[in-house]
Amino acid sequence: MSDVPWLTIVGMGEDAPDGLSSASLRALHAAEFVMGPERHLGLLPELNAQRIAWPVPFADGIAQLLSLRGRRVVALASGNPFWFGAGSSIARALSPKEWVALPSPSTFARVAARMAWPLEQTACFGLHAAPMTRLRPALAAGTRMIVLLRDGAAVADLGTYLTDQGFAASRLSVFEALGGPRERRTDARAQDLDRDTFSHPVCAAVEIRGAGDSLPLASGRPDHWFDNDGQMTKRPVRALTLSALAPVPCAHLWDIGGGSGSIGIEWLLSHPTTTATTIEPHPDRADRIRANALKLGVDRLHVVQGTAPDVLHGLDLPDVVFVGGGLTPELLTWLQTRLSQGTRIVANAVTLESEALLARSQLRLGGDLLRIELAQSAPLGGKRGWKSSYPVVQWSVTL
Repeated sequence: MSDVPWLTIVGMGEDAPDGLSSASLRALHAAEFVMGPERHLGLLPELNAQRIAWPVPFADGIAQLLSLRGRRVVALASGNPFWFGAGSSIARALSPKEWVALPSPSTFARVAARMAWPLEQTACFGLHAAPMTRLRPALAAGTRMIVLLRDGAAVADLGTYLTDQGFAASRLSVFEALGGPRERRTDARAQDLDRDTFSHPVCAAVEIRGAGDSLPLASGRPDHWFDNDGQMTKRPVRALTLSALAPVPCAHLWDIGGGSGSIGIEWLLSHPTTTATTIEPHPDRADRIRANALKLGVDRLHVVQGTAPDVLHGLDLPDVVFVGGGLTPELLTWLQTRLSQGTRIVANAVTLESEALLARSQLRLGGDLLRIELAQSAPLGGKRGWKSSYPVVQWSVTL
């Protein structure tokens, strides 16, 4: 195949064709086919190219685009195709020599310019096909965010969600057809948005206000954030456990014995590029883990129902493994023989039998043993005393 790219991905605003770069216009006039959403196709100047409407759902259009391989093709996307856009989905199916991208200013950049907000200090979200709960970790008074929305009805959904979370006083500037002749701005509080007022394409600049509960940034979030049946790593132990797990960007966690999912959820909250798989044998707990992850904005948590090591075969290998309970010699042998060198294992134990296994394992494989003994004040007659929790022994080792 020629080294000349056959595909050009062009970022479109609402002000086309005047807002297109000269390079984008040249690519459009040289194309045999132009493929994109009906809205973008309608903004184009007169062309000789055949226009193809991108189908819904979006994934169905990839095969159709690939069938044009070797022809001169332009694929239209919104603004910057590689910031919550279609660019990465398209490029994933191609070799680097087959395509070139010509971005336009992103919606985020345009909104920040309208609002005079420093973009590097503004949270950016694309909620075209994602739940409103993705916003949950960022909900704190004073936070500024720009949110791309699916359609006009989603504007009211955003207002309802913010109100339900205790941030009804949040200030929103809703932009329709940003950058084009139909551009319209509406300023309102979250609690005052009207479902029938707005039309696609639409986005919102949000300044969070109100006294709603904010999710802390530090590991060891309060227990009330996690729905549970009592099977949960409690806050102080969870903070020490996350410290031992030591999440870093792009790292993948196996959480074996998920309980409420609190460990995997906090791992994912540490950085947007982290990934996690939770293994939980009980179906009701597996459902609860999914619900907790969705509520706290990390619906990317992968939950596998089953018992380790039986269900571990075929999973993406981890960088770190946490065993919150139920470590057995058989599971440890499986982990030791199947996982890559450099994988870190952290295991917590409460029972004497599990503690003895961790002590023997530490003698054989090395690593660190930590005994965690915690006590909280509690009523004692008419006064107060210390009520001790069961001690937890933690073993951490790098294979």
